[in-house]
Amino acid sequence: MIGDAPVTRPEAVKKLWEYIRAHNLQDPQDKRQIVADDKLRAVLGQDRIGMFGLAGVLGAHLA
Repeated sequence: MIGDAPVTRPEAVKKLWEYIRAHNLQDPQDKRQIVADDKLRAVLGQDRIGMFGLAGVLGAHLA
């Protein structure tokens, strides 16, 4: 989703938000909620997540 080049945590979060916005994955009723598509669901492990929980879930994928 964000490429395979090493990035810092803030860069990873920024690229993830770029993906979310480009694919219109924010809930139209509550922009703080992210509705995952198939690719994002593989990262998040769930169908929906709040924007504040996003960084925590992402941390599990960063080394």
